[in-house]
Amino acid sequence: MRHFLKWLAFCAASALSPAAFAQDATTYPFDGPFEDATFAVENAIIGRGLVVDHTSHVGEMLARTGADVGSDIVLFDAADAYLFCSAVLSRKVMEADPLNIAHCPYSVFVIDRAGKVEVGYRNMPQGAMQEVQQLLDAIAREATGQ
Repeated sequence: MRHFLKWLAFCAASALSPAAFAQDATTYPFDGPFEDATFAVENAIIGRGLVVDHTSHVGEMLARTGADVGSDIVLFDAADAYLFCSAVLSRKVMEADPLNIAHCPYSVFVIDRAGKVEVGYRNMPQGAMQEVQQLLDAIAREATGQ
Protein backbone atom coordinates (compact mmCIF):
# COMPACT_ATOMS: atom_id res chain seq x y z
CA MET A 1 0.00 0.00 0.00
CA ARG A 2 2.87 2.36 0.84
CA HIS A 3 4.38 2.01 -2.64
CA PHE A 4 0.98 2.58 -4.21
CA LEU A 5 0.59 5.85 -2.28
CA LYS A 6 4.04 7.00 -3.38
CA TRP A 7 3.17 6.14 -6.97
CA LEU A 8 -0.15 7.96 -6.70
CA ALA A 9 1.56 11.07 -5.27
CA PHE A 10 4.15 10.96 -8.08
CA CYS A 11 1.42 10.72 -10.73
CA ALA A 12 -0.49 13.62 -9.20
CA ALA A 13 2.64 15.79 -9.06
CA SER A 14 3.55 14.87 -12.62
CA ALA A 15 0.09 15.77 -13.87
CA LEU A 16 0.43 19.25 -12.38
CA SER A 17 3.89 19.86 -13.85
CA PRO A 18 4.47 21.23 -17.35
CA ALA A 19 7.46 18.89 -17.70
CA ALA A 20 7.17 15.26 -18.71
CA PHE A 21 8.94 12.64 -16.59
CA ALA A 22 10.00 9.31 -18.06
CA GLN A 23 12.93 6.99 -17.65
CA ASP A 24 14.22 9.30 -14.93
CA ALA A 25 14.46 12.23 -17.35
CA THR A 26 12.66 15.55 -17.57
CA THR A 27 11.60 17.00 -20.92
CA TYR A 28 9.97 20.22 -22.07
CA PRO A 29 8.22 20.73 -25.41
CA PHE A 30 9.86 23.06 -27.90
CA ASP A 31 7.66 25.08 -30.22
CA GLY A 32 9.69 25.01 -33.41
CA PRO A 33 11.97 22.88 -35.55
CA PHE A 34 14.77 20.66 -34.24
CA GLU A 35 17.48 22.98 -35.58
CA ASP A 36 16.07 25.93 -33.66
CA ALA A 37 15.95 23.84 -30.49
CA THR A 38 19.58 22.75 -30.82
CA PHE A 39 20.61 26.37 -31.39
CA ALA A 40 18.65 27.45 -28.30
CA VAL A 41 20.26 24.73 -26.16
CA GLU A 42 23.77 25.65 -27.29
CA ASN A 43 23.08 29.32 -26.56
CA ALA A 44 21.66 28.54 -23.11
CA ILE A 45 24.79 26.55 -22.23
CA ILE A 46 27.27 29.05 -23.67
CA GLY A 47 25.35 31.96 -22.18
CA ARG A 48 26.23 30.63 -18.72
CA GLY A 49 29.93 30.74 -19.51
CA LEU A 50 30.09 26.99 -20.09
CA VAL A 51 31.65 25.19 -23.04
CA VAL A 52 29.99 22.40 -25.02
CA ASP A 53 32.66 19.70 -24.89
CA HIS A 54 30.93 17.36 -27.30
CA THR A 55 27.76 17.05 -29.31
CA SER A 56 26.63 13.45 -29.57
CA HIS A 57 24.51 12.86 -32.67
CA VAL A 58 22.57 9.98 -31.15
CA GLY A 59 19.78 10.09 -33.72
CA GLU A 60 22.19 9.83 -36.66
CA MET A 61 24.04 6.94 -35.01
CA LEU A 62 20.81 5.01 -34.37
CA ALA A 63 19.61 5.58 -37.93
CA ARG A 64 22.97 4.54 -39.37
CA THR A 65 23.31 1.36 -37.28
CA GLY A 66 19.70 0.14 -37.17
CA ALA A 67 20.05 -2.37 -40.00
CA ASP A 68 23.38 -3.57 -38.58
CA VAL A 69 21.69 -4.61 -35.34
CA GLY A 70 18.63 -6.07 -37.07
CA SER A 71 16.14 -3.26 -36.42
CA ASP A 72 14.06 -1.16 -38.77
CA ILE A 73 12.43 0.88 -36.00
CA VAL A 74 12.87 4.64 -36.35
CA LEU A 75 13.29 5.98 -32.83
CA PHE A 76 13.92 9.65 -33.64
CA ASP A 77 13.72 11.90 -36.64
CA ALA A 78 16.69 13.66 -35.01
CA ALA A 79 18.38 13.49 -31.61
CA ASP A 80 21.45 15.26 -30.24
CA ALA A 81 22.94 15.39 -26.74
CA TYR A 82 25.11 18.32 -25.63
CA LEU A 83 27.80 17.39 -23.11
CA PHE A 84 29.40 20.02 -20.92
CA CYS A 85 30.78 20.60 -17.45
CA SER A 86 30.88 23.36 -14.88
CA ALA A 87 34.17 23.62 -12.99
CA VAL A 88 32.45 25.38 -10.10
CA LEU A 89 29.56 22.92 -9.71
CA SER A 90 31.65 19.85 -10.48
CA ARG A 91 34.18 20.71 -7.78
CA LYS A 92 31.37 21.42 -5.31
CA VAL A 93 29.49 18.15 -5.91
CA MET A 94 32.64 16.05 -6.03
CA GLU A 95 33.94 17.58 -2.81
CA ALA A 96 30.63 16.47 -1.28
CA ASP A 97 31.13 12.97 -2.74
CA PRO A 98 33.97 12.10 -5.12
CA LEU A 99 31.78 9.40 -6.72
CA ASN A 100 29.58 12.15 -8.16
CA ILE A 101 32.14 11.95 -10.98
CA ALA A 102 29.78 9.28 -12.33
CA HIS A 103 27.39 12.06 -13.40
CA CYS A 104 29.98 14.15 -15.24
CA PRO A 105 29.89 15.43 -17.92
CA TYR A 106 26.36 16.79 -17.74
CA SER A 107 24.10 16.73 -20.76
CA VAL A 108 21.01 18.31 -22.22
CA PHE A 109 19.37 16.55 -25.15
CA VAL A 110 17.11 17.59 -28.01
CA ILE A 111 14.86 15.02 -29.67
CA ASP A 112 12.43 15.12 -32.57
CA ARG A 113 9.85 12.35 -32.78
CA ALA A 114 7.31 12.74 -35.56
CA GLY A 115 7.65 16.52 -35.53
CA LYS A 116 7.34 16.76 -31.74
CA VAL A 117 10.53 18.44 -30.51
CA GLU A 118 11.56 18.22 -26.86
CA VAL A 119 14.49 19.41 -24.78
CA GLY A 120 15.45 17.47 -21.69
CA TYR A 121 18.00 16.09 -19.30
CA ARG A 122 18.63 13.07 -17.07
CA ASN A 123 17.42 13.62 -13.50
CA MET A 124 20.16 13.73 -10.90
CA PRO A 125 20.13 11.89 -7.56
CA GLN A 126 19.14 13.59 -4.33
CA GLY A 127 21.76 15.47 -2.35
CA ALA A 128 24.54 17.59 -3.76
CA MET A 129 23.65 16.69 -7.37
CA GLN A 130 20.36 18.58 -7.09
CA GLU A 131 22.31 21.79 -7.70
CA VAL A 132 23.42 20.35 -11.05
CA GLN A 133 19.83 19.37 -11.77
CA GLN A 134 18.79 22.99 -11.16
CA LEU A 135 21.36 24.08 -13.75
CA LEU A 136 20.14 21.50 -16.27
CA ASP A 137 16.55 22.52 -15.66
CA ALA A 138 17.37 26.21 -16.10
CA ILE A 139 19.11 25.47 -19.41
CA ALA A 140 16.21 23.34 -20.69
CA ARG A 141 13.63 25.90 -19.60
CA GLU A 142 15.54 28.78 -21.17
CA ALA A 143 15.94 26.88 -24.42
CA THR A 144 12.22 26.11 -24.56
CA GLY A 145 11.05 29.54 -23.43
CA GLN A 146 9.54 28.22 -20.19
